[in-house]
Amino acid sequence: MPSQETVISCSNVWKLFGPRPEKYLASMPAGRSFEEIQQDGYIAGVHDVTLDITRGEMLVIMGLSGSGKSTLVRCFSRLHEITGGTIKVDGQDIGALSDKDLIDLRRNKMGMVFQSFGLLPHRTVLENVAFPLEMRGQDRHDRRERALEVVKLVGLEGREEYFPRELSGGQQQRVGIARSLAIEPDIWFLDEPFSALDPLIRREMQDEFLRLQEMLGKTIVFITHDFDEALRLADRIAIMKDGAIEQCDTPDQIVLNPATPYVRKFTEDIEKSRVVHAGVLANPVNGHVPEGVPVPAGATILQLARQLVDDTRDELPVAGKNGELIGIMNRQEALDVLLGAK
Repeated sequence: MPSQETVISCSNVWKLFGPRPEKYLASMPAGRSFEEIQQDGYIAGVHDVTLDITRGEMLVIMGLSGSGKSTLVRCFSRLHEITGGTIKVDGQDIGALSDKDLIDLRRNKMGMVFQSFGLLPHRTVLENVAFPLEMRGQDRHDRRERALEVVKLVGLEGREEYFPRELSGGQQQRVGIARSLAIEPDIWFLDEPFSALDPLIRREMQDEFLRLQEMLGKTIVFITHDFDEALRLADRIAIMKDGAIEQCDTPDQIVLNPATPYVRKFTEDIEKSRVVHAGVLANPVNGHVPEGVPVPAGATILQLARQLVDDTRDELPVAGKNGELIGIMNRQEALDVLLGAK
């Protein structure tokens, strides 16, 4: 579970593309829209974004092509210099870092995986995975030991001496993930890492990714344009449009309570019952507790479908992971989610 400790904090962040962006931003009237900025000859890659990401959280950023999601993530690591606002990593303003300190931050705290695998074709799996450690100047024996460890972690044991051309697309992506993990990053940026894979391998990679996150507890920013993928992976989802964040919330709340017409359009074809959990529909206990076995807070409404249809109680107790009572769920409200009435 994510903690409440903030790892990345963005405050009123802008990234404008154009001839003199800093000067333009300084004189720009408040509330200028994406289209109006465009008419002035600039593109708002990131449009006044304020966002906090907590330790151990998996934040999925999604939106259509050109919505600004990759630009925003590149701002997090200062691969893009922002035009305005501040970005802090562990309380440190990264815009104020020297080149040396910025390189140290990236090498020691940040791992990055992109859609293109970027593997070195004339190096083996093990050599590719050890490469960032080599760049860090780590001892040959130590980097080999660490590379062997993460190769095993991502399920490629026995393929250490293979070259990239001898691997499938899914295996190549695992090498990219292992390489980014080799430096033991606190923060992990992944930009559409599975989008080039066929559906079956993509699903396997998602399973593998969830397993790794369960083991390692990294702070992760994951970019995708696939809403099903976002729902499966995210603690929170940030939906972007024209460089701005339309809504940032849990998957349950995104589908139950879309904040804007744009978000509603994103969610209209999603089967809510497979996303919404019983714990989200639970109301505080107010005196009377219904008799009978409670439903688990972590179960989706779809998983509870048979019980909801067969049960005769108007209200159902909801229990947390340890069996403790956390609230009462109205059965009709749950049925409305199941049957599409809500």
